[in-house]
Amino acid sequence: MTNLLVVTALRSERAALRGRINGARVEQCGMGPERARDWLPHLYGLLPQAVIIAGVAGGLDPSLAPGDVIVASEVRDGLGSVLTPAGAPLTAELRSMGLRARSGPIVSSDHIVDSTAERERLAATGALAIDMESATIVRGLAENFGEVPVAVVRVVVDTAERPLAGASTLSGGVQALRILRQLGPVFPRWADLAGPRRVVLAAPRSFCAGVERAIDIVELALERYPHPIYVRRQIVHNAHVVADLQRRGTVFVDELDEVPDGATVIFSAHGVAPGVREAAARRDLRVIDATCPLVGKVHNAARRFVGRGATVLLIGQDGHDETEGTLGEAPGQIVLVQDPAEAERVVVADPERVAFVMQTTLAIDDAAATAGVLRRRFPAIASSSTDDICYATTNRQQAVRAIAGEADVVIVLGSSNSSNSQRLVEVAERCGTPAYLVDDAAEIRAEWLHGTTTIGITAGASAPPGLVDQVIGMLRALGSVEIVERAVTNENVSFALPKEISG
Repeated sequence: MTNLLVVTALRSERAALRGRINGARVEQCGMGPERARDWLPHLYGLLPQAVIIAGVAGGLDPSLAPGDVIVASEVRDGLGSVLTPAGAPLTAELRSMGLRARSGPIVSSDHIVDSTAERERLAATGALAIDMESATIVRGLAENFGEVPVAVVRVVVDTAERPLAGASTLSGGVQALRILRQLGPVFPRWADLAGPRRVVLAAPRSFCAGVERAIDIVELALERYPHPIYVRRQIVHNAHVVADLQRRGTVFVDELDEVPDGATVIFSAHGVAPGVREAAARRDLRVIDATCPLVGKVHNAARRFVGRGATVLLIGQDGHDETEGTLGEAPGQIVLVQDPAEAERVVVADPERVAFVMQTTLAIDDAAATAGVLRRRFPAIASSSTDDICYATTNRQQAVRAIAGEADVVIVLGSSNSSNSQRLVEVAERCGTPAYLVDDAAEIRAEWLHGTTTIGITAGASAPPGLVDQVIGMLRALGSVEIVERAVTNENVSFALPKEISG
């Protein structure tokens, strides 16, 4: 039985990897699907516990360059596609080495594709690279060893702009084989991940009502109004949501001066200052407001307190879109306080006329500590009658506490600019459990999973639920998975759409 089998097509690929992979067997199957198919019986006789198909490939995506590394999320050929989620941790490992590594589909062809037109056609399907053997081998493994973890790793040797038959082929090939040689030591660390695991899911997780409402608003605007549809700032703080909406005709801008007069513009879920609304009106822009109603509640409270003559202290994060919008409700009369230390130092004109509001996505304990200092220093301070931190933030933090104690590590799905997602990492760490924030499965490092038997998984309120499924699929591809869900509450909140969309 072979622990790790590395399969190459070419002698040069095998030579680049031999002696570089501790404890692995490196085999050459030959070039093209027919030779790979003829070689499969030999593969079955080796009884591998994990398989990596490695070598060079042609680049399809125009952003690729020779030496870039593609880890297949799926392989395609004329017979269809086969998912290869087990390879995802390799992407993060290779990036940590300073390599340009991406995860995405690889298509296998039955002939050498040196035509720019054919490469462009394949690129339009979303495939990143092209080879000739991977799909045949992966499909053979799936049919005969369904539970064996398999990964496909290819280094780009040529692109549509630098074709295989061009003068740059030799230099690109040398570069690609040099990169391939560097990959070898990483492969055993990936193979060591194979094995059974237990997954503990936090519930609630992923999208909240405010995020769903904001995304619905953009999608409906794309159906009803002329393209492009503009959105000021990110509609929600998640890279996958933003990228998906961009592909469908949405243009995200930082400020309104990037929006043409008379166009449709959507304000993000984080809210905007009154000055932004006034600027939009002067420009005759069609405005659709996707501000989360719970953020709007904080704005209303801030205006109400300012109207009573109070200095308003905003507990929040400097530079966050939500705090910028709230501060803009009354510049100079609303003061940002980020933590207990700043709460100890803040000065107000009249200690008897002061109030505080909060950013909706803060860590509950941190916000309470800052509010506690303010209440001690200003006994007359006023605040909202209900918590400003939104229900979804509270629920997701409580759910992380429920799983952290039984997990060896917690994976939080969410983007780095998502405040509520960052807070989930902090909550888990305060429970004594290592936690990591990732955009998707391709950012999970193998070293985080080594030696673990129970993985906690959650997702921030702006992260699509499919990302959680993606991580579970990766773990299942590495071994059997038992799934347990820990639910702290059920959410049934929904918000009405604005009249510009609902009518």
